[in-house]
Amino acid sequence: MNLPAPVDSTEPTRPKPILFLVADDPAVLGALEADLSRRFANDCRILREKTASSALVTLGSLMERSEPVALLVANDRMDEMPGIEFLSRAHALHPSAKRVLLVERDYTADNPIVPAMMLGKIDYHLVKPWSPEQGLFPAVSGFLSDWAETQAPSFKMFQIVGPPSSARGHQIRDLLTRMTTPYAYHADDSPTGKAILRQVGENGARLPVAVRHDGRVLVDPTDSDLVRAVGGGTHLKEGVYDLVIVGAGPAGLAAAVYAASEGLDTVVLERGISGGQAGTTSRIRNFPGFTWGISGQEFAYRACEQAWLFGANLVFTQEVKSLRVSGAERILTVADGRRVAARSVLLATGASWRRLGIEKLEERTGAGVFYGAAVTEARAMEGLDVCVVGSGNSAGQATQHLAKYARSVTLLARSKSLRANMSEYLVSELAHTPAVRVRLGVEIVDGNGRERLEALTIRDRETGSTEEIETSALFVLIGAEPHTEWLADAVQRSGRGYILTGLDLMRDRRHVERWPLTRPPLPLETSVPGVLAAGDVRYRSIKRVASAIGEGATAIQLVHQYLASPEAWARQRVGTLA
Repeated sequence: MNLPAPVDSTEPTRPKPILFLVADDPAVLGALEADLSRRFANDCRILREKTASSALVTLGSLMERSEPVALLVANDRMDEMPGIEFLSRAHALHPSAKRVLLVERDYTADNPIVPAMMLGKIDYHLVKPWSPEQGLFPAVSGFLSDWAETQAPSFKMFQIVGPPSSARGHQIRDLLTRMTTPYAYHADDSPTGKAILRQVGENGARLPVAVRHDGRVLVDPTDSDLVRAVGGGTHLKEGVYDLVIVGAGPAGLAAAVYAASEGLDTVVLERGISGGQAGTTSRIRNFPGFTWGISGQEFAYRACEQAWLFGANLVFTQEVKSLRVSGAERILTVADGRRVAARSVLLATGASWRRLGIEKLEERTGAGVFYGAAVTEARAMEGLDVCVVGSGNSAGQATQHLAKYARSVTLLARSKSLRANMSEYLVSELAHTPAVRVRLGVEIVDGNGRERLEALTIRDRETGSTEEIETSALFVLIGAEPHTEWLADAVQRSGRGYILTGLDLMRDRRHVERWPLTRPPLPLETSVPGVLAAGDVRYRSIKRVASAIGEGATAIQLVHQYLASPEAWARQRVGTLA
């Protein structure tokens, strides 16, 4: 079959990004410029100024010429103004630039970078004196990488054509964004959209249409079609795996890394794309080892690559529908009817955001109403008024991320205080962000708009009075529900659907009676021997990325312990679990 010619997505050569350095200490400025030039001069322009005032003048000129300033690096102590104040003024001229404060090493809470980072006044810091090879170069490379991710990439793997307000179009954009796959989305009635459809011989009767960079055309593609088109796995082998991991969030990915690296024949089944709820978070700041945080997308990408390199088989867009036991094997059935057999199973399906249940808002999901953190649509909110509903850390992080682009962000919370569910650093950041308004003690009762969301009706929970507020988008982050409905009675669950494990199984006589072995269940083991649970799906788990990763790693040690005692299978009461 002859494929149509690739869609021409070439763009003019872009100017080099600018590293802008400011320090009134000649020795510091000279050393910094010299070291950065050795590594980055070929790919970046390095500009320097000795005073804050002259630097602001130069930055103003660069703004007028639309020059791309990637990094603003300022010495902490300068005579004219502190480095933090300079970075604030400079950021107003170049809001996409990353702000870097150059400081003396000082591990005390009095160090200015502590409140500056907490309140969002700087993005990163560098320590004096620095080691070019070990400290400076890796850090600056990371800063530039983060900046580049905020810029529209010149290469697009996909050109997508679809309705401008399409729920399926949003789902595809979200999928490709979470797979870190560059794409462009064109309205089907736009000149570019029409031209692409003509070029690939489509009349627009079936949308969306995705055109890969090599000319391959996908008409109204499924998620599996798109995963395969970018090289993702959907293959399941015959035979029995040592371990099947259900879910590719932090717990599942950590387990895959450890299981595969320790020689277990491992497959990961994920109904969507890797990352779980954490994958939609714009920046995970409290994850140990990542000084300036890491985006959920980057974490998921790195963990997938790591698990794959160790030999794990990662299979995406494969929803598991049932679990049963057949002797020593645990049998999982996926949506297309295929069966996967394993000697052990780890359930790491996580949880999803609760729905508002308001008909007019549910109808506009993907067309102004979005569940989860605001990663995909944030840039599209530039200059608009938007709302976030929720009172936890994810709601606070989404509000901060949106405030970088939107004209205003209103955070709506049912509670009278954010401090009960939100980290103190986020509460402080929100209070010091001019574009953010917090409304406490309110709830959403209705929504309005023709094709897209245009307004919300909110009610004061104390007085009962209602008011309508105009908004272009609503991001809903009101808690999570575990993905366990498919398990039915296969394993014991709490009243809210979370999976019971370990000692929690022993606290209820009904669960004790169902336990088939003479030994007690392992700490993360469910009511079915050899089937474990980790992460947010587990009852009483700590809802943190690091905790989920820890549970995923711990689960593999328990899997080894279980597999090392095959005689335990013989002691099962026949028929109890079948």
